[in-house]
Amino acid sequence: MALLSATDLCVARAGLPVLEGVSLSLAAGEALVLRGPNGIGKTTLLRCIAGLQPPVAGVVDAVPDAVAYAAHADGVKATLSVAENLEFWAAAFGTKGIGAALDRMALRDLAGRRAANLSAGQKRRLGLARMLVTGRPVWVMDEPTVSLDAASVALFAAAVAGHLAEGGAALIATHIELGIDARVMDLTPFRARAPQAGGRTGAFDEAFT
Repeated sequence: MALLSATDLCVARAGLPVLEGVSLSLAAGEALVLRGPNGIGKTTLLRCIAGLQPPVAGVVDAVPDAVAYAAHADGVKATLSVAENLEFWAAAFGTKGIGAALDRMALRDLAGRRAANLSAGQKRRLGLARMLVTGRPVWVMDEPTVSLDAASVALFAAAVAGHLAEGGAALIATHIELGIDARVMDLTPFRARAPQAGGRTGAFDEAFT
């Protein structure tokens, strides 16, 4: 049974279709890596799958409350400590315990430090540690390794591998090799055709043109 599926999706950015005819499926223990040139629409697709914007066409189907999304932003509160940030997100998702997240992303020694005083890489590790406290089985992540050094990328890859081993799934847009068992999907063949003059993509997008 699929934890997440998308069927014949068309997604738009700024009112113009960028990808069309995209179908994918993720079952427990599976990871899918999205590839494609900058600007092709990876972020737009992930936002649609995460429920942050509707598709122009097609259907996204997921187990209720299954998806946790990590965007380019780290999503941390600068005035809170590392531990307080994770406790905030655990409470928001109705889970308890942040110890595993601290350990998996090597944040234990930084637990009491304010997020404002972290390096870019440390903030990124904290942002990714949020995924570990969501309790959600499907991780949807957009370029998660930005600002990470090689050691931190290895920590992240190990966290994803652990999540998969526990029955989770992951959909990741990234240009780098993570060293995890994952299928790769090149989005280049799904680039949308140029719209005809006067063409429209639907009422939602019309509101933003």
